[in-house]
Amino acid sequence: MTDFWTQFLIYAAAVTAAVALLARPIGNYIHRVVAVGPAPSSRWMRYESWVWRGLRIDPTADMDFRDYALALLMFNAIGGAFLYLLLRLQGHLPLALPDRPGFSPDLSFNTAVSFLTNTNWQAYSGDNTLSHAVQMAGLTVQNFLSAATGVAVAIALGRGLASDAGGRLGNFWADCLRTTVYVLLPGAVVLALYFGVAGSVQTLAYEAVARTVEGTAQHLALGPVASQEAIKMLGTNGGGFFGTNSAHPFENPTALSNFVQIVALLCVPFALTHTFGLQVRRPRDARLLRQVMFGLLACLALVGGAAEQRRSAPPGIEVASAPSATQSGGNMEGKETRFGIVSSTIFTAATTGTSTGATDASIDSMTAMGTFVPLFLIQLSELTPGGIGSGIYTMVVYALLAVFIAGLMIGRTPEYLGKKIEATEMKLVAIFVLVTPAIVLIGTASAVLWPEAVKAVGNPGPRGFTEILYAFSSAANNNGSGMGGLNANTPFFNIALGVAMFLGRFWPIVAALGLAGAFARKRPLEPGPGTMPTSGLVFGLLLVGTIVLVGVLTFVPALTLGPVADALVPMTVHTP
Repeated sequence: MTDFWTQFLIYAAAVTAAVALLARPIGNYIHRVVAVGPAPSSRWMRYESWVWRGLRIDPTADMDFRDYALALLMFNAIGGAFLYLLLRLQGHLPLALPDRPGFSPDLSFNTAVSFLTNTNWQAYSGDNTLSHAVQMAGLTVQNFLSAATGVAVAIALGRGLASDAGGRLGNFWADCLRTTVYVLLPGAVVLALYFGVAGSVQTLAYEAVARTVEGTAQHLALGPVASQEAIKMLGTNGGGFFGTNSAHPFENPTALSNFVQIVALLCVPFALTHTFGLQVRRPRDARLLRQVMFGLLACLALVGGAAEQRRSAPPGIEVASAPSATQSGGNMEGKETRFGIVSSTIFTAATTGTSTGATDASIDSMTAMGTFVPLFLIQLSELTPGGIGSGIYTMVVYALLAVFIAGLMIGRTPEYLGKKIEATEMKLVAIFVLVTPAIVLIGTASAVLWPEAVKAVGNPGPRGFTEILYAFSSAANNNGSGMGGLNANTPFFNIALGVAMFLGRFWPIVAALGLAGAFARKRPLEPGPGTMPTSGLVFGLLLVGTIVLVGVLTFVPALTLGPVADALVPMTVHTP
């Protein structure tokens, strides 16, 4: 166990150092090219002008809340409809194969909404059901656009809080294009080149045939993997070209590439806290948000690692008379031997602490408490550090809630970053905080009462309930990871999870933009003697308490029926 803690701390320190090294310059860069934008006389604006003339869009036209939200929703609706058609018509597209027809209407709806909302939930295995044309023109394109949408909302909220009562949030089209072209595209190219050199495949061939020493032919699935893997991580999208996701050697070939993937999926969400601090001109307040994000992620990752490392039988099984079934090296069930427990648990915490959803180990094979950690990270609205863009605007919403609670305690009108928080803002905060848990709990309750849904559960008892709870938590919070014991490719789950993904993405986005618009119309206030500091230890502890308390009070009954019951009442296997 001592060796485990040493390895865990070294690995976590290396990840932390790499992310810290990259986050600040990336955050500064995003602020310069997206939040502020290129100078009107720069060569980049000359290139942009060709695009804007072709699209007949004025990128300098500032939008208010309604215009910004309408443009965002319209843009995503068109992208979702296009992807749905690609999936339905897959068999008639270039690079199609006869054995890969179009998806069914319910699976097409689920998949289109999944990639539209940055969830990337997959009720199929991409390597044997999708053509390369759909992978590249459909899924990969949406990986860029959904990530850019999240960044645009975060930038708009920062502008609202920094505004001098102008009521304007910038231009959605400019924010989305600049995020895609100046941030995501170059980053994805660099990562794709690295993954290709490291051993990921990148080809338009569908398979390679290899022969074993016995002469048996093995058909190895191939495709444009490295390019999809790059934006999957950088844009905190998740999903995978192969059914086994980042446990597959063609997606994640080495222990070093596993480390790079963890850093890639964490660096931009943390970088956006720097961008936010520059926007509102309060770097200390932004640093506190970043520290809270990191602290919650580190603590839960430690709990998950300890749960998987302790001597145990396979998940949920107490062996009464077969001591040899225990694993002295920890629970290696469902883990890649290339990565081991340390990097697998840190990877799992990072992907569920963000909205990435990619996994390099089987969550369904983890211990009960090992499963609790990623599930709870998802249910915390993935603000540790959250998805690209969505993490920072979710953290700001919880900061507003914490300030409001503090204001009630001391009897003063709450303020945050120089803006007064009044009834309108608190209504939007309540909508933001409550809608996602409502989707999760209502969806889970519906599934356990629906006979056809219950038949799709692969494990009995609390573990089976956890699989359903995990699926709706993952969908509503736009994570995309899942427990393998649930057969989610059924009409009920395809439709129900698709609706959960859509509402869980765009309802909070509209609420966040509403907050941005409300703050943009307010004049900034000078700090007074009664203003609560929002950059110190006291507020940090209040913020942590608010986040954890909201998560615990909302989900504790469901968690008690799921992973907690699974840990306390294990199945017993008796050998003859």
